[in-house]
Amino acid sequence: MIPVQGVTGKTIAVLGLGRSGLATVTALQAGGAQVVVWDDSPTADVKANDAGADLHDLTKQGAFDGIDALITSPGIPHLYPDPHPAIANAMAVGVPVDNDIGLFFRSFATAEWDNFDTMPKVIAVTGSNGKSTTSALIHHILEEAGRPTQLAGNIGRGVLDIDEAHDGEVIVLELSSYQTELARALTPDVAVFTNISPDHLDRHAGFGGYVAAKRRLFSEGGPDRAVIGVDEPDGRYIANQLTEGPTDDRVLRISSGQKLDRASWSVFARKGFLSEYRKGRQVASVDLRQIDGLPGAHNHQNACAAFAACRALGIGPRVIEAAFHSFRGLPHRSQLIAEKEGVKYVNDSKATNVDSAAKALAAFKNIRWICGGLEKEGGLDALLPAPNVTKAYVIGREAAAFAMQLKGLEVEVCGDMDTAVAKAAADAQPGDTVLLAPAAASFDQYDSFEKRGDDFIARVQAL
Repeated sequence: MIPVQGVTGKTIAVLGLGRSGLATVTALQAGGAQVVVWDDSPTADVKANDAGADLHDLTKQGAFDGIDALITSPGIPHLYPDPHPAIANAMAVGVPVDNDIGLFFRSFATAEWDNFDTMPKVIAVTGSNGKSTTSALIHHILEEAGRPTQLAGNIGRGVLDIDEAHDGEVIVLELSSYQTELARALTPDVAVFTNISPDHLDRHAGFGGYVAAKRRLFSEGGPDRAVIGVDEPDGRYIANQLTEGPTDDRVLRISSGQKLDRASWSVFARKGFLSEYRKGRQVASVDLRQIDGLPGAHNHQNACAAFAACRALGIGPRVIEAAFHSFRGLPHRSQLIAEKEGVKYVNDSKATNVDSAAKALAAFKNIRWICGGLEKEGGLDALLPAPNVTKAYVIGREAAAFAMQLKGLEVEVCGDMDTAVAKAAADAQPGDTVLLAPAAASFDQYDSFEKRGDDFIARVQAL
């Protein structure tokens, strides 16, 4: 646990008692704060009692009298589409609002670090797609390199729930736009921006607000090294804003598809090969084609981001390459479930938006595509014409409406996962891939994308 600094004798309110909220309560109490809590769930009193904190209705008038700060969980809207009533109350009376990420960055360093030979560091990863795989891959490389490391944030443990840092330790944080937008302190040593595509637009009042939330990771104090995906205009803009000139090697540009040999420091993948260039000269190369845990161009981009972040810490190319080969990937992200009679079954339930689904569809050939669910804004046109798709099998409560948008594809409306897997398996020929890449949220039929992926796995294993 990371005890929160600077809160001794203060009264701090915590909104939301999920995983991060409960960890925040404990960390604040360890830092000497008096903590009051509020949660909208019917079991709020039980959660508060378990946390050893007083339940205090923060939505009532005058609720923030005597309260010094409000810490909110990332899933709770603070501005768009409408602020939660408790947050609106806090802002109306000038009570500072923060989240656990802000508390972490102001509390991570301690006086004990003066005795360390090597200062601990933080690598923070954000982006629309690939940030979980990139974060897990960086963590895996560090472990393989023998560096002490912990993985936290939007993946692994809550940021305040991790252990206090050891000598030379590297903390790897996956951060969503919800987490970066509100944090009052954001000071990683290495910040990684994988890519950007429209997502969570209601929460950020449009694409500009979403990009601005991501960009805060690079503007609140500034990292020592920035790893920036430059395959989209917004990434190129961020890289340009951080660069002092052509010889500035604080920014490592990464790409999946572009040759970046003019930047001072770059890592890019083309035709299955990763290359590192410094000052116009190639200094390392890795063949990514036979690395089972990183299939497809989108995973090659993740590999570039992880490679660049670890090179920024001084880890050697051959050590990183060896770690690539032992990486098994993450559940629900291009996860090979089984292979039967020449047919592969791949679970990419995490492909909850059009951009991530398009990347999955580009990674395989002869695809029997299981898709559908709670459709997000923007439609499905960006997925088409989908030349790798042999046939689509559509699930979800609005499966028929979803299917009508897949113009030019052979489509079968299945409705549920059991039917879709059975029909795709029956149609599949040797060399085909049955791929779950929904291009939609899961909440019309499942509690989470993990539950949806688990259902797919169970249906495949039952064949």
